[in-house]
Amino acid sequence: MDDWRNRFIHLHSCRGMTWKLLYYLLKKDPDLKTIYTYTIPQLQKAFQLTDQRAIALHHDLHACPPNDLIQQYEKQQIIPITILDSNYPLSLKNIHDPPFVLYVKGKIDYLSNSKCIAVIGTRRPSNEGSKKVYHLIGPLIRDNWTIVSGLAEGIDTLAHKAAIFNNGKTISVLGSGFHHIYPKKNEALYIEMSKNNCVISEYPPHTSPRKWHFPARNRIISGLSQGIIVVEAKEKSGSLITADQALEQGRDVFAVPGSIFSDTSKGTNRLIQEGAKLILNSHDLLEELPRFHE
Repeated sequence: MDDWRNRFIHLHSCRGMTWKLLYYLLKKDPDLKTIYTYTIPQLQKAFQLTDQRAIALHHDLHACPPNDLIQQYEKQQIIPITILDSNYPLSLKNIHDPPFVLYVKGKIDYLSNSKCIAVIGTRRPSNEGSKKVYHLIGPLIRDNWTIVSGLAEGIDTLAHKAAIFNNGKTISVLGSGFHHIYPKKNEALYIEMSKNNCVISEYPPHTSPRKWHFPARNRIISGLSQGIIVVEAKEKSGSLITADQALEQGRDVFAVPGSIFSDTSKGTNRLIQEGAKLILNSHDLLEELPRFHE
C-alpha cells in the first residue's frame, strides 16, 4: 500500500498531470504502474496531451522515483495527505470535488479540528474592517475555534495575524505550491505559520500561482469550515464566490454589515439582503452555531 500511495503522490506531483488525468489513470490502471512504461508519443496518444505537457510529464515520471520524492518532501517538512489516508479531513472529503492530495506544513492535527470557521474578505479593507477582524476573532479563539483563511492580502492576512496575536490556531489555504508564496510580502507570515500553525495547498510545491487557482482553493477554505464570516467585500468579489461555494456545501454564511456608502461593505450588505446571517459580534455567531458549541 505504501508503494501505491507513493506512486499516487508522485503522479499528482508531476507537471502535466491534472485531476481528470489522474482520475482516468486510476480507472484504466488501478495499480498506477503502466504509465511509467509509456514513451512520449504514447503519452500524447493515450491522453491527448500537447507536446509540451507530454514531455514535461515524461521527464517528471523518470527524473525522480516516487520513493525519492517522498524523501525530498520529508526533508522539506512537507506532509502529503491523500484522500484515502485516515488523517484526511473528513469535512473536506464530503465536498463535491475534494482534492486528491493535500500538501501540509506545520500542525497537521489542526485539520482534524471540528470547530473551524473561515474568515475572509477584501484585499483592501478599510480601517474599520481591520477593527472588525480583531473584534470578532479574539472571542472565537477563546472559545477554541480554529481560524481558516487564504493568506491573501487584506482580511485574510488580518485573520491569520489576529489568531496568532490571540495565541490561537489558524490554517492557511494557498493558491500555489509552497515554493511560490503569493503574495510575496506574506512570506514571513507563511514561514511563521508553517512552523507554529498550519499551511496547506492542493498544489504540488513547485506550482506557481495562477489566476484560476484562487477561486478553486476557496472551496477548500469553506470545505474545512463549519461556516464562513465575510467581514468586508466589494459587490463583485472573490469572497462572494466563496460564500456561494459554502452554501453549496451546506455551510453557514455570516456577514458583517457596514455603511451603505462604503464600497467594501456593498458585498457584505448584499449577502445579508440575500439571506446571510448578520453578525455584529462573536456572541451573535456562537449563538447561531449551538450545535458546534463545546
